[in-house]
Amino acid sequence: MIPRASPQSCVVIPSYNAEATIAPLVRQARGLGLDVVVINDGSTDQTARLAIDAGATVISHLHNRGKGAALRTGFAFAVHGGYDPIITLDSDGQHDPSEIPAFLSALHHSDAGMVVGHRLGRPETMPRIRRWTNGVMSAIVSALARQAIPDSQCGFRVIRRALLQAVRLSACRFELETELILKARRARWSVASLPVRSIYHHHHSHIHPLVDGWRFLRLIFTFMVSV
Repeated sequence: MIPRASPQSCVVIPSYNAEATIAPLVRQARGLGLDVVVINDGSTDQTARLAIDAGATVISHLHNRGKGAALRTGFAFAVHGGYDPIITLDSDGQHDPSEIPAFLSALHHSDAGMVVGHRLGRPETMPRIRRWTNGVMSAIVSALARQAIPDSQCGFRVIRRALLQAVRLSACRFELETELILKARRARWSVASLPVRSIYHHHHSHIHPLVDGWRFLRLIFTFMVSV
C-alpha cells in the first residue's frame, strides 16, 4: 500500500515565469495533503499571485537568481519549518504530482537520503537531444558518485531533512541538482532512483546549453579536486 503524503512533508517548487502551469501543480500537491512553497524567482508574470490563489506559500526573489538559488531558499524554509521529507518539483508542468506518494513510499522503504526521478526509464515524450545530454551527464555523475544515478538532472525528488542539514550547497543555477547528489554521496548517503513519467507538451526550457554545460563541467572539476 502506497502511503498518503504526510502533513509534515513539503513540496518546494522553484518558479520563473510559470503562470501557465503553476496553479494546477500547486492544487494537485495540496490535494495530497502537502504544504507547498513556491519560490518566485524574479518572475515578471502572474506566477506569484496564481500560486497564492492556489494555496501555496510564496517566497519571492526580487530578481532572477537561478534555479539553484531558488531551491536553496526553499530548502532553508522547509528545514527551518521542520518539514521531513522535502519534495521538489519543476514548475513547468513536466512532473506529475500524483506520483509523489510513490516517491514517499520508496524513501520510506529504503535507507537512501533521497529518491531521484528517472525519466530515462520512461522516455516516451522526452526530446531526443535531452535524452542524450542527460545520459552523458548522468554517466559522469554516476562515476564520481560511485553509484548508478540513471537521471542525475531530474528535478523530481524527495529528500530527507537530515541530508539537507548535512551538506552545504553553494550553486545558484541548474548545476545545484548535481551538486546535491555529489555532496550527498560524499556525506555517505545513498541515492535511490524511481522511474517517472515526464510531460513535455509546449514545454520551454530555461536551460542554456553552452553556459549551463560550462557550469556543470566547472562543478565537476571543483568536486574532483576538492578534499
